[in-house]
Amino acid sequence: MSARKATLSRETGETKVLVTLDLDGTGKYQIATGSGIFDHLLSQLSRHSLIDITVQAKGDLETGYHHLVEDVGIVLGRAFSQALGERTGIRRMGDATVPLDEALATVAVDLVGRSYASLDLPWAQQTVEGLPSDMVRHFLESFASEARFTLHARILSGLNSHHQAEALFKALARALRQAVEHDPRGGAQPPSTKGSLV
Repeated sequence: MSARKATLSRETGETKVLVTLDLDGTGKYQIATGSGIFDHLLSQLSRHSLIDITVQAKGDLETGYHHLVEDVGIVLGRAFSQALGERTGIRRMGDATVPLDEALATVAVDLVGRSYASLDLPWAQQTVEGLPSDMVRHFLESFASEARFTLHARILSGLNSHHQAEALFKALARALRQAVEHDPRGGAQPPSTKGSLV
């Protein structure tokens, strides 16, 4: 079994991002983006998916969070897709519903090789610890687009946007954990009746 790892970087006039990941890790993470809550959410993604993730990112935060969040989503998504390779022998689909106190979120993913994001995120507040709530949506869209998977994510309840966001990232992590796993019964075949994923 070949290593499912990737290291990618991206540097623009707005951001500098370096990502490494290992799909067959143990949930180790080193995250530094300049946003405490964004670091926290990405750490949840790593820990609960058991995907080792390192993110080193700097952005023009004086203009807001948009460029930083978008570019981290882009690079993380591309690294995820690269690590998946031909996407053979995986379970392909996964889903999870996760509570955090009063908040509840559900996520389903399909690592089909096509990008699509359907998001229903009714936030309790307009910010998540200073990060605009809409930036969470934008990260998820960017990540799913570049990782080339279908993402359905819903916040089902909650009174606190921090709790909602954390439940959402934990649910995404658990869904991805299922989907990237090797399927011992599926062998090395693509998990599709057409013989390939895309």
